[in-house]
Amino acid sequence: MGLGKNLLSEILGLVFLLGLFIYTVLGKTHHYDFVFKAAPYTRLCKTKNIMTINGQFPGPTIYAHKGDTVIVHLHNHATENLTLHWHGVKQPRNPWSDGPEFITQCPVRPGGFFRYNIILSSEEGTLWWHAHSDWTRATVHGVIVIYPANGTRYPFPNPYKEVPIVIGEWWKSDVMEVLEEALQTGGEPNVSDAFTINGQPGDLYNCSKPGTFRMLVMKGKTYLLRLVNSAMSSEHFFSVANHNLTVVGMDGSYIKPITTNYVMITPGQTMDILIQANQPPSLYYMAATPYSSGNVSFDNTITTAILRYSGNYSQPSSPTFPTLPNFNDTRAATNFTKRLRSLADDDHPIFVPLTIDKHLILTVSVNTLSCPGNSCQGPNGSRLSASLNNISFQNPTIDILQAYYKGINGVFDRDFPDAPPLIFNFTADHFPLSLLTPKLATKVKVLEYNSTVELVYQGTNLVEGENHPLHLHGYSFYVVGTGFGNFDKDKDPLAYNLVDPPKLETVGIPRNGWVAIRFKASNPGVWFMHCHLERHLSWGMDTTFIVRNGRTPGARMLSPPPDMPSCY
Repeated sequence: MGLGKNLLSEILGLVFLLGLFIYTVLGKTHHYDFVFKAAPYTRLCKTKNIMTINGQFPGPTIYAHKGDTVIVHLHNHATENLTLHWHGVKQPRNPWSDGPEFITQCPVRPGGFFRYNIILSSEEGTLWWHAHSDWTRATVHGVIVIYPANGTRYPFPNPYKEVPIVIGEWWKSDVMEVLEEALQTGGEPNVSDAFTINGQPGDLYNCSKPGTFRMLVMKGKTYLLRLVNSAMSSEHFFSVANHNLTVVGMDGSYIKPITTNYVMITPGQTMDILIQANQPPSLYYMAATPYSSGNVSFDNTITTAILRYSGNYSQPSSPTFPTLPNFNDTRAATNFTKRLRSLADDDHPIFVPLTIDKHLILTVSVNTLSCPGNSCQGPNGSRLSASLNNISFQNPTIDILQAYYKGINGVFDRDFPDAPPLIFNFTADHFPLSLLTPKLATKVKVLEYNSTVELVYQGTNLVEGENHPLHLHGYSFYVVGTGFGNFDKDKDPLAYNLVDPPKLETVGIPRNGWVAIRFKASNPGVWFMHCHLERHLSWGMDTTFIVRNGRTPGARMLSPPPDMPSCY
C-alpha cells in the first residue's frame, strides 16, 4: 500500500514537471470572450451609441506571457460587420487570425462567430488590439500586456504598479457617418471633437471634468505606463507635468532607456514608460496634444488626465500643466525619434540583415481623382485618394489570403512595383497635375521565404505632405535610417545604423523625408501594410505582401481553421 502511494506520488510529480515544462517551453493558453455590441456613452454633453467589445470603452485588456497563446471567441451581437487585428503580434505562420478585412478574412457578420487564435512569439511589452473594418476601431480597441516569459524578468527593476494609458479620439457624430460622408463628397473627413485618455476627454473639454482619468501614485514608487496611441488621425506629443519619462520599450521590443520630458507617438505605436513619483505631493496633469506637420485640418485640442499623489496635503485649485512642444514642432518630434535604439543585449539580441536580397522603394502619397463636373470637395473639385508607388489599393470582394491559398484567379495582381513609376523631386512645392492621379488596382508584392528585404519609404509632397505612420502586419522590422529630402541610394546608406536600430512594427515617415527599414521574410503568409492614419487607409495608402512558403513543414503557412467567416 505504501509502495502504491509512493508510486502515485512519483507519477503526480512527473505530471507536474511535464506540465511545468510544457508551460515554460510552449507557453500557456488564455481564453477571452469578446462580444461585439452597441452601448450608450456620454461624452462632451451628448449621449450616443458606440460600438464596443463587452460594452467597454476602451475594450478589455488581454494579459499573457511571452510565448503564450490567446484564444479570443468573438460573438457579433451588433448590426455591423467586424474583424479584429492583434497589432504587433507576428502570428507566425498564422495569417488566418491576423484580421484585416478582405486581406486575411472576410468580416464576421451580425450574428456570426469566429475564434481568433493569437500566437505570441518574440513579442514582449505592450501591444494592442483593434477592429480592422472601416472606422470601427475608433471605439473598438484595447491593450495587450505581454509579460516576460516564465522564469525571466524585465530588463529594469520591477515597477510598483503598471497602468495602461490609451490615447483615443472622439466624434460627437456617429463615426461611420463621418466616414460615409467623406467618401461620398470626396473631401477630408470632419475632424474629431476631442481626444481622450482611457476613454475620457479630460478637464479642458465641456462636460468632461467629472470623468477625467485619475492615476493615484505613492511618493517614492516607480510606475510603468503602457502607452498606446489608438487615435484615428493624429500623432501626439505626450508629457506629465514636472516628471521625467524613461522610455524602456516600444512596439513590443525593449530599447535602450531614454529619459525625456515628452514623447512623440504615432497612431499604432506603443511605448513602455517608467515614471518615478518623486515630486512634492500634489496634482499633476498628464497631457497629449496632436503633432501635425502638414497643412491639413486637424483637431487642435488637448486631452488630459491627472496624476494624483496619495496622502494628506493641500490640493491646488488646478493641477500643474506640462510643457508640451508646439503642434507643428518637427524638430521636437525628430529629436525624440532619432534617440531610439534597440536594447540589443545578451538577453535581448537583435539580428539586423546585413546583406539584402530585395530592395524596394515606396513613395507615400496623397493623390486626387477627377470628379464629373469637378463636383467633389477635394482640391479643385477633385476626389481625395492616396497611394504607394502610385497604386491606390482597392479592396477585393473576397479576401486575398483565401484567394492565394485556394488559387482563385482574378482577385489580385502580383505585380506591385519595386519602385515608383516615375522619379522626380518628391519633396518639391509644386507638381504637374499629371503626377497627382494614381492608378486604382489590387496589386500585391510577392517575397521569397527567408529573403532579406530593405524597404525605403519616400514621403512626397503631392497634394498634402505630412507624417505617415506605416504599419506592417506579421513582422517587426529594423529602422536603419531616416532623413529629410529625397533618399540618395548612394550616400544615405553610408549613415545607416546596423548595430542597434530600433525594432518596430509601425514607423512614422517624416513629411518630405524618408525612412529605411530591413527585415527577413521568415513568416510565410499574407501580410497587410498600410498607413495608420485612418483616412489614408480609406483612400488606398496600403498594399499586401505575400511571403511564399519555405521547403520544410515548419516554414509553411498553417492550414485554415474550419470556422473562417464566409465571404458570401
